[in-house]
Amino acid sequence: MKSNWDGVMPAVFTWLKESKSGTLEIDFDTTQKQAAGILKAQGKGGSRMSGLVGSGTLGENSYLSNKQRLSLLKSLSEVAKEYNVPLISGASAETKEELTKIIEGLATVGVDTVMVMPPKTKAVPSETKMYEYYALSEVTAKDVGVTIMPYNNPDAAGYHALSTDLLLRLSVLPKVTALKISTIDVSIIETLMLENKDLKILAGVDTVTVHAGLAGACGGITGVGCIFPKASVTMQEYVLKGEWAEANKISKALNSLSYLDAQPLLMEYLKLAMGIHHNDVAGGLRTFGKKLTKQQMDDVHARYILAKERLEVLDLIS
Repeated sequence: MKSNWDGVMPAVFTWLKESKSGTLEIDFDTTQKQAAGILKAQGKGGSRMSGLVGSGTLGENSYLSNKQRLSLLKSLSEVAKEYNVPLISGASAETKEELTKIIEGLATVGVDTVMVMPPKTKAVPSETKMYEYYALSEVTAKDVGVTIMPYNNPDAAGYHALSTDLLLRLSVLPKVTALKISTIDVSIIETLMLENKDLKILAGVDTVTVHAGLAGACGGITGVGCIFPKASVTMQEYVLKGEWAEANKISKALNSLSYLDAQPLLMEYLKLAMGIHHNDVAGGLRTFGKKLTKQQMDDVHARYILAKERLEVLDLIS
């Protein structure tokens, strides 16, 4: 699957259901249907999402067992194939040897590109160790027929920041097809683009989609776009055409909800918003993560309604 990074890709939610014993388990059917619905949506210019991100932060990734994760991705690979888009998923590990095994496993279930996060170590690795960690992942990707996307996420707890020098060194490795930069500091993107204007960079925070595009990002990975795909795709269409005023109108309309994508409980917040959007609040509250308070739920609901009203004015509700 040849990847087209000039676009936006949804980081889909993993829908859960109660088993007969009362425990939560993955609802594969609903997860697939939601993913297909998002990929089916079109922007005003006629384009669609250009990829599918499964088992990410919004997909309960940190709570799933390896077996659950692979089963989930195998089911999502069917949807990705149907809509002819690459399937993307993340990998994080303490050691490069452990990372190798994860990438090999992801390749067996239809993942096309692996977002490789920095090593999960308490101490910050040296630049040399960090490079070796990513370089081995690139060699592994070549061996198993996938590509990789170094994932810089300094705003998230537990992730070491990748320096711009390191990102530039990694970007020229043959199996590195793009960089994912998840930070509200979009000057990092601008700095990288000044060094290499041919870089493919994806933004990973919904609040800065337009700003990241202005800095040089060719696309992004979105959570809010799962809820309002027509708006998200249309905004990216304007970004790619350099029609910043039009793109910014949509960014402002989404602002109340996009705010949640930059919060520690982004998965719980946005999953609830997705549930509200689909008249499935109970489903939106089923999570392996934190349980939301009534105050938090009310805030998400108010933010969702505000975004929906603003998007209706722009004719951007699917």
